[in-house]
Amino acid sequence: MNFRAIKLWQWVVIVVVLLAALDWAIQRPDPRTRELNGALEAQASPKLRDYPYQFHVLRVEGDTAVMATPRNFDVPAFRMLGVLYPDINVKDANNPAFIAVERLLGQVQDEARNIVLAQPGISQVRWELDRAWLHRKGIEVPAR
Repeated sequence: MNFRAIKLWQWVVIVVVLLAALDWAIQRPDPRTRELNGALEAQASPKLRDYPYQFHVLRVEGDTAVMATPRNFDVPAFRMLGVLYPDINVKDANNPAFIAVERLLGQVQDEARNIVLAQPGISQVRWELDRAWLHRKGIEVPAR
């Protein structure tokens, strides 16, 4: 192969492809994480499977599964629910529609947690805010 014959734009393409492959390799979940996410997919009820946010395991630390969540103290449920359900007044805590979607969020999050906890070797779940998902949905997240 004559390296001098490769044009600059071809080198750029090669570098971009290599960087993308490296990024994929770094971010690819480990086998245990993939196994837990597979269990989540296989055992999820239709309610969990069809929920607009897909709960998933980010990583495993010992016997703890670190799972992604779209809510925490920094991003209360009403902010993300307002994006998922724009027709519902999420500012009114007594609104029956808001109460229903908030309850549904809790149910599907509990189901995802329970499926992961039922897997061998997992005794705890720790939730981590899914900043990337929130950002993609246009939800501002306070700096860490």
